[in-house]
Amino acid sequence: MQTEINEKCAVFGVSLYSEEAAGVTYNGLLALQHRGQEGAGIAVANNRSIVCHKDEGLVSEVFQGEALERLPKGKIAVGHTRYSTTGQSTKENVGPFVTEYLTGRIATAHNGNITNAKEIRGKLAKFGLNFNATSDSEVVSSLIAYYIKKEQSSLYGTANAVGLLRGAFSLIIATSKNKLIVVRDSNGFRPLCIGKNGIGCAVASESCALETCGFEFVRDVFPGEVVMIENGEITDTLFFQQIKNENEQFLKNDKHGLCIFEYVYFARPDSVIDGLSVYESRYNMGLALAREYPVYADAVCGVPDSGLDAAFGYSAASGLPLVTGFVKNRYIGRSFIYPTQSKRDSAVRIKLNPLSANIRGKKIVLVDDSIVRGTTSEKIVKSLKNAGAKEVHMRVSSPPFRHTCHYGTDIDSEENLIANNMNHDEICRKIGADSLGYISIDALKDACKKCRLSFCTACFTGNADTQFAMKDVFER
Repeated sequence: MQTEINEKCAVFGVSLYSEEAAGVTYNGLLALQHRGQEGAGIAVANNRSIVCHKDEGLVSEVFQGEALERLPKGKIAVGHTRYSTTGQSTKENVGPFVTEYLTGRIATAHNGNITNAKEIRGKLAKFGLNFNATSDSEVVSSLIAYYIKKEQSSLYGTANAVGLLRGAFSLIIATSKNKLIVVRDSNGFRPLCIGKNGIGCAVASESCALETCGFEFVRDVFPGEVVMIENGEITDTLFFQQIKNENEQFLKNDKHGLCIFEYVYFARPDSVIDGLSVYESRYNMGLALAREYPVYADAVCGVPDSGLDAAFGYSAASGLPLVTGFVKNRYIGRSFIYPTQSKRDSAVRIKLNPLSANIRGKKIVLVDDSIVRGTTSEKIVKSLKNAGAKEVHMRVSSPPFRHTCHYGTDIDSEENLIANNMNHDEICRKIGADSLGYISIDALKDACKKCRLSFCTACFTGNADTQFAMKDVFER
């Protein structure tokens, strides 16, 4: 099991007035590289056809040389970066997935995890559909293509198809008929937002990608919503569960559950998700940690990158000076991008180097986003003490992880989670800290209270209230 919590994948898509879709999508994926680094792909819709290029590796590696130039000019494109949560890390499992049916093609980019994918795959196989990959995203694309053909409508076919899915899904679908279809699951597990500028519309997992590509944020996709975009304009929307409430009432439905770890760790701090700045939420987590776990110390430092903003908050609330504790090697990825444990361990050792001038002889409050197995935290604490820190007091901006996740976060082995094997004091001793404090679940929710949705916190609490009851696929 990995030492970090991973969610992975990013989706990006455009519907433009001009034929610049491939280049804009490439730039959007670069801005979302943090969400998935095992593979990348772009599919361009042009003149009733779809051409896709994808492979394992970073965006810049997959599209190096003339690879991007070989994609056709087109006004519609979807892109994907991947970290595998379902299916092995292979080229075949990288998105987007292009699915051909009798009257057209679609390309589907998916972020999330479908809990009934195996059941759907079995049903579709009986209808003669073939599968080349092991990813649940291929199943989603095939299901949508099946229903588009059946309903003779891209919008209603997609709506009928996604109504059968269970789990987490943010989808961007390009059709060979130059339409872009956008879907977010009815719980809103994963983020998805829409932007607009003078050349058309863009859709992205995070608003930071819209801004990077010059699009002005318009709104988040509502949970349960299907949006049709044609010729750079939104032309139709519907809720696939046919909920009649007004949007504001719909958003306040307690059944919705955005993964709260988007704010803790996954998203970039310059993104805004469902009305809440990621930076502000992390700053608030630091404020809460200082209130819940004060300590006599000389300075505060954060673990780059997602621990830095919470460290700012802790410093502000405690009055302790904020110092740079680590120099980060910017030329390697996050440690979880490596597919084997030995490579991940090597990355941890070379990724962060303590800045001894700020550490030596001081009592340090160290702020990080999470503790999974404890191995990474142990190495980081040890490195600070080796650099001369007198004491290291660990503060964590998420509660202890105790439960598996079925919605696209690969917490898949509860027995390997340190919080299930040790009590609070034992964990503190294991990682070598002088004290340890986890943010409480109530304080975490309060730090994110400006978010318009409720939260899924099942990995902390075990209460998966947002789960659907399983129904027979294709039941009507």
